[in-house]
Amino acid sequence: MKSINTALCSFGMSGWVFHAPFLHVHPGFNLYGVWERTKNLAQEKYPGIKTFRTLEDMLADDAIELVIVNTPSGTHYEYSKQALQAGKHIVVEKPFTPTAAQARELIDLAKLKNKKISVYQNRRYDSDYRTVKKILDEGWLGKIVDAEIHYDRFNAGLSHKVHKETPGPGVGCLYDLGSHLIDQALQLFGMPVAIFADIAINRPGSKVDDYFDLKLLYPTHRMTLKSSYFVRESLPGYIFHGMKGSFIKAKTDVQELCLQAGKLPGGEDWGKEPDSEKGLLNTEKDGKVIRQYIDSLRGNYADYYDEMYKAIVNNKNVPVFAEDGMLVIKVIEAAFQSNKEKKVIAL
Repeated sequence: MKSINTALCSFGMSGWVFHAPFLHVHPGFNLYGVWERTKNLAQEKYPGIKTFRTLEDMLADDAIELVIVNTPSGTHYEYSKQALQAGKHIVVEKPFTPTAAQARELIDLAKLKNKKISVYQNRRYDSDYRTVKKILDEGWLGKIVDAEIHYDRFNAGLSHKVHKETPGPGVGCLYDLGSHLIDQALQLFGMPVAIFADIAINRPGSKVDDYFDLKLLYPTHRMTLKSSYFVRESLPGYIFHGMKGSFIKAKTDVQELCLQAGKLPGGEDWGKEPDSEKGLLNTEKDGKVIRQYIDSLRGNYADYYDEMYKAIVNNKNVPVFAEDGMLVIKVIEAAFQSNKEKKVIAL
């Protein structure tokens, strides 16, 4: 099996939680290098890894085929461009880029260089989202008339990560958490025809948005995407109502907590939710009312890297198209315009 030498652009939470463990256990990838300016955190955890002190030195290493751009969002465009120009395939953390124009430029550059480019939308591989998508794909709810996805938390404090709290391109809750929700909405229903957005700052001392309420307007239904840092009692993460029935599901994927606890991905129980978190389906079929709790599908971020491996080695499609990432940014840009002008913005 061919091994793809892969390098990380940072070893913060994104690196040690969401990328390194999967690259480490996947037989098709070799966790070859990491860019750390002063520390050696990656070497402490993965003794065989090579540490680079500058991005330029890392990109100059011809042994590296794939670069994971998992640095602060405001740097994604610049670092991705440098990696493509150096002849590397790239995976870019969400949000893809601060602007859709930058996203288009990177897509065009990847085509010019004949390199693979993908956005790491890992929440497509969450157990809760996979379960919701299955219910919709199988038509249990009929024609959807109203839908909501929430990504809430309770945390009044500011992040210790300065880059997350400093106003700038690609910063704030809408870019951060909103990228997940918008991507899921577009995967389920495609691009809306218009959007109305309410974006705010609620945390004391915060300088970046930490609340949003987006209304995606489709010809046949409405969809709400919402996030707040002041939700002590969580609402269901997924609320879908159709002409035949409803499906209500908590946001309960377990992978992130397992990874933060230091567990390596793999095994039959990986990504399996507890039975207590099953979603509730209330619908009817053949004239019979059905109200029951539905087993959740397993989540597995490793599937992303399985598909990425096939894309590079066998020239298959990447797991998440860069064009999908660009559409997410287009929606975010329209949302900020809507919030500023206090009106519906056509897409």
